[in-house]
Amino acid sequence: MKIAIVCDSFKESLTAEAVTKAIQSGFQEIFPEADFALCPAADGGEGTVAALVSATDGRRKDVQVTGPLGQPIDSFFGITGDGQTAIIEMAAAAGLEALEETQRDPAVTTTRGVGELILHALDEGCRHLILGLGGSATNDGGAGMAQALGVRLLDEKGAELEGGGVALSRLAKIDVARLDPRIDECLIEVASDVDNPLLGETGASAVFGPQKGASPELVRELDEALGVYAERLHTDLGKDVASIPGSGAAGGMGAGAMAFLGARLRPGFEIISEILNLEALLEGVDLVITGEGRIDGQTVRGKTPAGVTAIAKKLGKPVIAFGGSLGKDVEQVHAIGIEAVFGTIPRPCKLAEALSEAELNLTHAARNVAASLSLGMKLAENQL
Repeated sequence: MKIAIVCDSFKESLTAEAVTKAIQSGFQEIFPEADFALCPAADGGEGTVAALVSATDGRRKDVQVTGPLGQPIDSFFGITGDGQTAIIEMAAAAGLEALEETQRDPAVTTTRGVGELILHALDEGCRHLILGLGGSATNDGGAGMAQALGVRLLDEKGAELEGGGVALSRLAKIDVARLDPRIDECLIEVASDVDNPLLGETGASAVFGPQKGASPELVRELDEALGVYAERLHTDLGKDVASIPGSGAAGGMGAGAMAFLGARLRPGFEIISEILNLEALLEGVDLVITGEGRIDGQTVRGKTPAGVTAIAKKLGKPVIAFGGSLGKDVEQVHAIGIEAVFGTIPRPCKLAEALSEAELNLTHAARNVAASLSLGMKLAENQL
């Protein structure tokens, strides 16, 4: 029996690589002769760098960049094994996790560090860039990123704007004369599963601003500022991106990436699966196992297990899934082709305990599922 294990990370507890190894360990107790194909995966969010570096025998590059509040922070990006592709997680430079809850303020947080990561990737010779969106603390439309790459954002007096979303309300001119010319040599893909536009009731500020610390009043102010920004992008650059689905992703980074980088927005898992050559991997297996930290109704909307399942179903392969926890509407995963889904927490416990015991719990859960599968196979043989 050949088993493919293609999983995302369990956030805050296990990397995607650790998840696949824990499941393998559990299954090997029951099926010691099985052939396992391990494939750490991601959908463009946290863990994308680790997954692709692992899968391609690449390397992680640690660097220091400007953090969301303008402070220096330790960050990183990945380079695939062939040295051609850089993988950048926006959250590694402008993420919510870099801030205490009391520090969250999308009025002033900046994406400058994301632009600095891009510069580091260019310096390494990479000309294919994958920018994963998600977990951002910002609402500046990618303006800080653009400034780091040489774009000048000027007010009516010709002075450079300070960082943050609110400052865009004073934007009078965009000057791209000093934009790093290496950008024109690049293929830049943005991994995002968000289809929100830049502005309005379903836009970046209204939908994502509150979780970044924005009050209702600040949400309105940020949306108006992004409106000014969108107008300047259209007038000065000829880029009408505000209404394009995904332009509102990550506080408007989708819009900035399209306008300044010529980036193409694509579903995160679609990009990752191409690099991993996932369809070829699954062609010769008997069983596909997938999973992520929390499986619920949102899983079917482009998350890693949904993407894995779509490919597996195309090839006629059965799929089961493991989740660190199972949430509301988890039964929706059956409609997309996941035959069975299993939680890993064996008893009621506090979150900290569940996180610290995640690897052990996952291994035990995998072992029990494998034992049930083995029993079913034996019963079937006896009936025959």
